[in-house]
Amino acid sequence: MCLIHVAYQVHTRYSLIVAANRDELRDRPTAPAHFWADMPHILAGRDLERMGTWMGVTAEGRFAALTNYRNPKEETAGKRTRGELVSGFLQSAEAPEVYMRRVQEEGQAYPGFNLLVSDGGKLLYYSNVQNEVQVLQPGIYGLSNAFLNDPWPKVQRGMDGMKRCLRGAEEGLTACLLEMLQHAEPAPDELLPATGVSLEWERRLSPLFIEGADYGTRSSAVLLQNAAGIQFTERTYSGGQSEDRCFSMEISR
Repeated sequence: MCLIHVAYQVHTRYSLIVAANRDELRDRPTAPAHFWADMPHILAGRDLERMGTWMGVTAEGRFAALTNYRNPKEETAGKRTRGELVSGFLQSAEAPEVYMRRVQEEGQAYPGFNLLVSDGGKLLYYSNVQNEVQVLQPGIYGLSNAFLNDPWPKVQRGMDGMKRCLRGAEEGLTACLLEMLQHAEPAPDELLPATGVSLEWERRLSPLFIEGADYGTRSSAVLLQNAAGIQFTERTYSGGQSEDRCFSMEISR
């Protein structure tokens, strides 16, 4: 996952709203969102190369999502796969604070990452680069491949889009967020971050939706959650076509 926008306890109906894009190599084997056969309470896509995931929810109302921290100079050989941090939380029954403290203790075993977790009540954020567990307050948040709410153009554009969608009709919320996630216009050069990649790559990575033959946005996802249940929509992209998968489930305690 390379772009996550969250509205936490600011909507009249949904306590947690998430709109996210996953950017990845086109040829990396991936399963779309589904209930996992080996862990049927987990609803998530799956990286079939390392068997982790980038974002998911459970029938108990747990949520987790992850982005990479962009550092092209980082040595990643021999480190553990970041996707297990998401699936690990979804599998566990630990309180978010307990899980995040454990992740903090083991954080340097992974390449740079940002992790969001929620048990349906609290929402927490942790980056192993920043190394600080944060309990988030109600608000709207944006996260790409730097730190939470770092003012990258795509993050700010997505936060503005999230606010606009929240002001609209409730029945059109998912459609509005999916449309927002498909914004593919690059940011102006003067607004681009300097992350250590070439200017060409900064431009290529600057939109919310990344187009490219070898690397780009593989899927978009929207989560609407309240105390009663979850609505989860994933839109996958392949060969110029898109396909939506929609799930709705009650939360079991």
